[in-house]
Amino acid sequence: MDAKRVLFITQEINPYLSESEVATICRDLPQGIQELGREIRTFMPKYGCINERRNQLHEVIRLSGMNLIIDDTDHPLIIKVASIQSARMQVYFIDNEDFFHRTATVFDENEEGFANNDERAIFYVRGVFETIKKLRWIPDVIHCHGWLTALAPLYLKRMYADDPCFSRTKVIYSIYENGFQSAFANDLKKKLKQDGATDNDMNIIATPDFISLTRLAVQFSDAVIQGSPEVDPEIIAHISKTKGHFLPYQLPEDYIGAYNEFYDLVMKSK
Repeated sequence: MDAKRVLFITQEINPYLSESEVATICRDLPQGIQELGREIRTFMPKYGCINERRNQLHEVIRLSGMNLIIDDTDHPLIIKVASIQSARMQVYFIDNEDFFHRTATVFDENEEGFANNDERAIFYVRGVFETIKKLRWIPDVIHCHGWLTALAPLYLKRMYADDPCFSRTKVIYSIYENGFQSAFANDLKKKLKQDGATDNDMNIIATPDFISLTRLAVQFSDAVIQGSPEVDPEIIAHISKTKGHFLPYQLPEDYIGAYNEFYDLVMKSK
């Protein structure tokens, strides 16, 4: 069984944010996969620093309007879209005034993570899944990039496990070295359990730091890709113990073709 539809969930994409390892890969990879004949959809957060007029973003009214409840608080979900003309590729943006209207992305001017990054991550991945359901576009593979997407595998396998839209979907998590120092809020486990995670699931999170969050993503992914040349050895050791499908780091000139073949390998696995 081949992967015909690939959904990319990413923390950042160039040109909407400045060049970085994740932003560059998530600009070039979807285009390359699309040119190889697959259908793709790409999502990222709509941070406040993204100029809507310059980048020609517009709201998709038919997809917006839902409220997502996080820790007993309603948060409106707004969906916007723009096109990268040179790539013939659309990008969907998850927007919400409470979470994404500050001009910084995931860190403040002192490189400290925002106190509500946990809720931003929850809102983002839930917003993507709910939008995909409204689009009636069912992915064969979901490929997650950046730690803001690390909760997506858990939500797919637990909270959306019984949803027929995702019954065949495989999830792949790419690990990068761009972690964070300040841990998520201590009540992250409580918020995830409110959404359907189990006590056993939360045992993976010793403390809600980058290592624990990555271990959680690895645990619930069907496969893992090493996206950076160097990643934390503790994470690599965890992958070797838990994952049969692991793709080591690929050189820039090789990774699109290697990822494309890996998608089919993962889809064929049970």
